[in-house]
Amino acid sequence: MSDEEVVVNKNKAHRKDKPWDTDDIDHWKIDPFTPADNKGGTFFEESSFATLFPKYREKYLKEVWGAVTRALDHHGVACTLDLVHGSMAVRTTRKTYDPYIILKARDMIKLLARGVAVAQAVKILDDNMACDIIKIGSLVRNKERFVKRRQRIIGPDGSTLKAIELLTQCYVLVQGSTVSVMGPYKSLKEVRRIVLDCMKNIHPIYRIKELMIRRELAKDPKLANESWDRFLPAFRKRHLKTSEKTAKKNERAAAKGEARAAAGLDPEKVEKEKSKKKVYTPFPPPQQPRKVDLQLESGEYFLKPKEREAKEAQKRKEKQAEVAAQRQAEREAAYVAPAEEAAPTVEEKRKRKRHAEEGQESEGKKEKKVKKVKAVEDAPAGEETKKKKKKHRHGDEDA
Repeated sequence: MSDEEVVVNKNKAHRKDKPWDTDDIDHWKIDPFTPADNKGGTFFEESSFATLFPKYREKYLKEVWGAVTRALDHHGVACTLDLVHGSMAVRTTRKTYDPYIILKARDMIKLLARGVAVAQAVKILDDNMACDIIKIGSLVRNKERFVKRRQRIIGPDGSTLKAIELLTQCYVLVQGSTVSVMGPYKSLKEVRRIVLDCMKNIHPIYRIKELMIRRELAKDPKLANESWDRFLPAFRKRHLKTSEKTAKKNERAAAKGEARAAAGLDPEKVEKEKSKKKVYTPFPPPQQPRKVDLQLESGEYFLKPKEREAKEAQKRKEKQAEVAAQRQAEREAAYVAPAEEAAPTVEEKRKRKRHAEEGQESEGKKEKKVKKVKAVEDAPAGEETKKKKKKHRHGDEDA
């Protein structure tokens, strides 16, 4: 084997150079589908799709249906508008050459039914454009809560919606119980995630912040092969379930016990309250009054709806006023001056002095009495008998 021979990998032995395959060719580029690409000719069967539209869209669709027809005729797709049944339909014809265009036409009439303008809906016919209609009506039961969360997607003066559109390069329209999105496939996934999380009470600003950080990190080629988790914010849920709260409480108690054991202290004993045994009775508990029964008792049931609302509003105002007064009192308590003792006057000083002197005198008298009693008790018994005899003698003489 000579030195000039080059060792070739056996897996690449039969590969040849491709002079036509240069670096400036984009292999991921999707070329537009032309009539020349359709080698099979006309389609064997007709494909059609139909969709209903709401009553308020009827006037607009009548006005722009000519533009819709012209846009679809260019691709060989026929369309019909049925105002009696309130529906739109598209179908293939003998002129249709692109087999996928009928699905694009179906998406177009869906977007028109959901309130998208015709100038924007026509863009869905491009190969690089896709759409997604997100249904949000059944995600939240409470109507007021649903309206508030839907409004969060739009934001004040549409600022949140504009930020989502700029970061994802998508067109987003919030209409009724659906959110219509148009844009690249990857961006549709991001918008769907933002919308669904918003309806689950996660504010869109968190996802927007994450997208902004990802956008900046994508500019740095050094981080192309690294994990971005350390740069992305990790938001913690504030509202925990009861089981999660209990688990966290147990974890804290275990950590505290380990710390006490490490310090050489006895672990804290947690005494559980003994549940009182209920007395067994064969009778069921008494029937609780219904809401209607309570309203009948108070007379609220017979009030008109406006009067009832006014009464509830009055109660709410009274409660608010009470809470406001309580908070005001708590705020003012910090500025209340502490009680100060006034300096004693000349007369009070004299009285105190006099009382002190009288107390000393009384104490002196008490001490003298105590001394006398002690002296009498300590005297010998002989002296006592002598004193008694003297008393007897004096008594005889007097007699």
